[in-house]
Amino acid sequence: MSERIVVVGAALWHEGRLLAARRSAPAELAGLWELPGGKVEPGETGEAAVVRELREELGIDAEAGERVPGEWPLRPPYVLHVWTATLRPGSADPHPLEDHDALRWLTPAEIWHVDWLDHDIPAVEATLTHAAARQDT
Repeated sequence: MSERIVVVGAALWHEGRLLAARRSAPAELAGLWELPGGKVEPGETGEAAVVRELREELGIDAEAGERVPGEWPLRPPYVLHVWTATLRPGSADPHPLEDHDALRWLTPAEIWHVDWLDHDIPAVEATLTHAAARQDT
């Protein structure tokens, strides 16, 4: 059995809205939406990977929060873990720099107005549940 590779997704919240990123590559995923993120590098924590990936993909300075409970399978051997994240004060606005061609800030009521990658749907659902539970505490 091959070693599992963790991919982090960032549930980047700002002013009550979640950031969605539209894929531009690879061709079979182009036009579909996802939580931004990428692979955790050897020796890197999930939190550090979220911060690095958001800087590389979106040009922003973000702070990782807590992990959203759950783990979602991607194509083997990849699994998705989602971390909450927020923009740090003074950060630039996010811009698609690699693998994306558009970004949208979505309110909870707008979350399903985009065509999410199939494997991101349960992670997005868990992210919404997690966010709602945090607001109730």
